[in-house]
Amino acid sequence: NAAVSACEKAGEWQRALQFLHDMEDRHVAKTSITYNAAISACEKGDQWQSALQLLEEMVGSRVDCCIITYNAAASACGNSGQWQIVLQLLVDMAYFHVDRDTTTYAVAVRACERVLELQQASQLLHDMFDDLADPME
Repeated sequence: NAAVSACEKAGEWQRALQFLHDMEDRHVAKTSITYNAAISACEKGDQWQSALQLLEEMVGSRVDCCIITYNAAASACGNSGQWQIVLQLLVDMAYFHVDRDTTTYAVAVRACERVLELQQASQLLHDMFDDLADPME
Protein backbone atom coordinates (compact mmCIF):
# COMPACT_ATOMS: atom_id res chain seq x y z
CA ASN A 1 0.00 0.00 0.00
CA ALA A 2 2.76 2.43 0.91
CA ALA A 3 4.56 2.01 -2.41
CA VAL A 4 1.41 2.59 -4.46
CA SER A 5 0.49 5.57 -2.29
CA ALA A 6 3.95 7.06 -2.80
CA CYS A 7 3.52 6.68 -6.56
CA GLU A 8 0.13 8.37 -6.36
CA LYS A 9 1.58 11.34 -4.50
CA ALA A 10 4.40 11.60 -7.06
CA GLY A 11 1.97 11.28 -9.96
CA GLU A 12 3.73 8.18 -11.23
CA TRP A 13 0.75 6.22 -12.51
CA GLN A 14 2.82 3.74 -14.54
CA ARG A 15 4.85 2.74 -11.52
CA ALA A 16 1.67 2.45 -9.42
CA LEU A 17 0.18 0.06 -11.97
CA GLN A 18 3.42 -1.92 -12.03
CA PHE A 19 3.29 -2.31 -8.25
CA LEU A 20 -0.28 -3.62 -8.56
CA HIS A 21 0.82 -6.20 -11.12
CA ASP A 22 3.78 -7.16 -8.93
CA MET A 23 1.42 -7.68 -6.00
CA GLU A 24 -0.70 -9.98 -8.12
CA ASP A 25 2.35 -11.94 -9.29
CA ARG A 26 3.41 -12.39 -5.66
CA HIS A 27 -0.12 -13.31 -4.54
CA VAL A 28 -0.33 -10.29 -2.24
CA ALA A 29 -3.92 -9.19 -1.60
CA LYS A 30 -4.85 -5.79 -2.99
CA THR A 31 -7.06 -3.73 -0.71
CA SER A 32 -9.36 -0.81 -1.41
CA ILE A 33 -6.59 1.47 -0.15
CA THR A 34 -4.19 0.06 -2.74
CA TYR A 35 -6.71 0.40 -5.55
CA ASN A 36 -7.77 3.89 -4.48
CA ALA A 37 -4.17 5.09 -4.53
CA ALA A 38 -3.62 3.56 -7.98
CA ILE A 39 -6.84 5.10 -9.33
CA SER A 40 -5.80 8.47 -7.93
CA ALA A 41 -2.40 8.09 -9.60
CA CYS A 42 -4.19 7.40 -12.90
CA GLU A 43 -6.35 10.47 -12.33
CA LYS A 44 -3.27 12.65 -11.85
CA GLY A 45 -1.70 11.14 -14.97
CA ASP A 46 -4.81 11.73 -17.12
CA GLN A 47 -5.25 8.00 -17.57
CA TRP A 48 -9.03 7.66 -17.39
CA GLN A 49 -9.11 4.27 -19.14
CA SER A 50 -6.70 2.78 -16.62
CA ALA A 51 -8.70 4.27 -13.74
CA LEU A 52 -11.87 2.62 -15.08
CA GLN A 53 -10.10 -0.70 -15.59
CA LEU A 54 -8.98 -0.64 -11.97
CA LEU A 55 -12.50 0.16 -10.80
CA GLU A 56 -13.86 -2.74 -12.86
CA GLU A 57 -11.17 -5.01 -11.44
CA MET A 58 -12.17 -3.99 -7.91
CA VAL A 59 -15.82 -4.78 -8.58
CA GLY A 60 -14.91 -8.09 -10.24
CA SER A 61 -12.61 -9.03 -7.35
CA ARG A 62 -15.24 -8.00 -4.81
CA VAL A 63 -12.96 -5.45 -3.21
CA ASP A 64 -15.08 -2.80 -1.50
CA CYS A 65 -15.46 0.35 -3.56
CA CYS A 66 -16.18 3.50 -1.61
CA ILE A 67 -16.90 7.13 -2.32
CA ILE A 68 -13.14 7.81 -2.64
CA THR A 69 -12.89 5.14 -5.33
CA TYR A 70 -15.74 6.50 -7.40
CA ASN A 71 -14.78 10.15 -6.94
CA ALA A 72 -11.23 9.49 -8.14
CA ALA A 73 -12.42 7.47 -11.15
CA ALA A 74 -15.05 10.10 -11.98
CA SER A 75 -12.46 12.86 -11.72
CA ALA A 76 -10.10 10.97 -14.04
CA CYS A 77 -12.88 10.61 -16.59
CA GLY A 78 -14.19 14.15 -16.17
CA ASN A 79 -10.77 15.69 -16.60
CA SER A 80 -10.54 13.92 -19.95
CA GLY A 81 -13.93 15.09 -21.19
CA GLN A 82 -15.66 11.76 -20.59
CA TRP A 83 -18.77 13.34 -19.05
CA GLN A 84 -21.11 10.50 -20.04
CA ILE A 85 -18.94 7.99 -18.19
CA VAL A 86 -18.97 10.27 -15.15
CA LEU A 87 -22.78 10.26 -15.22
CA GLN A 88 -22.77 6.46 -15.49
CA LEU A 89 -20.50 6.29 -12.44
CA LEU A 90 -23.10 8.26 -10.49
CA VAL A 91 -25.70 5.68 -11.52
CA ASP A 92 -23.33 2.88 -10.54
CA MET A 93 -22.80 4.47 -7.13
CA ALA A 94 -26.54 4.38 -6.49
CA TYR A 95 -26.76 0.79 -7.73
CA PHE A 96 -23.94 -0.35 -5.42
CA HIS A 97 -25.27 1.76 -2.52
CA VAL A 98 -22.26 4.06 -2.39
CA ASP A 99 -23.17 7.48 -1.03
CA ARG A 100 -22.55 10.53 -3.19
CA ASP A 101 -21.30 13.77 -1.70
CA THR A 102 -20.68 17.33 -2.83
CA THR A 103 -17.33 16.28 -4.31
CA THR A 104 -19.07 13.64 -6.41
CA TYR A 105 -21.50 16.16 -7.82
CA ALA A 106 -18.85 18.86 -8.27
CA VAL A 107 -16.77 16.46 -10.37
CA ALA A 108 -19.82 15.61 -12.48
CA VAL A 109 -20.85 19.26 -12.92
CA ARG A 110 -17.31 20.24 -13.95
CA ALA A 111 -17.19 17.37 -16.42
CA CYS A 112 -20.41 18.57 -18.04
CA GLU A 113 -19.36 22.22 -18.04
CA ARG A 114 -16.05 21.29 -19.67
CA VAL A 115 -17.90 20.06 -22.77
CA LEU A 116 -20.65 22.70 -22.58
CA GLU A 117 -23.35 20.27 -21.45
CA LEU A 118 -24.80 23.10 -19.38
CA GLN A 119 -28.35 21.75 -19.15
CA GLN A 120 -26.97 18.49 -17.77
CA ALA A 121 -24.78 20.44 -15.32
CA SER A 122 -27.82 22.35 -14.13
CA GLN A 123 -29.76 19.11 -13.68
CA LEU A 124 -26.91 17.68 -11.63
CA LEU A 125 -27.01 20.67 -9.30
CA HIS A 126 -30.74 20.12 -8.84
CA ASP A 127 -30.12 16.40 -8.21
CA MET A 128 -27.41 17.24 -5.70
CA PHE A 129 -29.73 19.39 -3.64
CA ASP A 130 -32.38 16.66 -3.69
CA ASP A 131 -29.89 13.91 -2.89
CA LEU A 132 -28.03 15.73 -0.15
CA ALA A 133 -30.96 17.51 1.46
CA ASP A 134 -31.13 17.16 5.22
CA PRO A 135 -33.73 14.44 5.92
CA MET A 136 -34.50 16.06 9.29
CA GLU A 137 -36.04 19.15 7.70
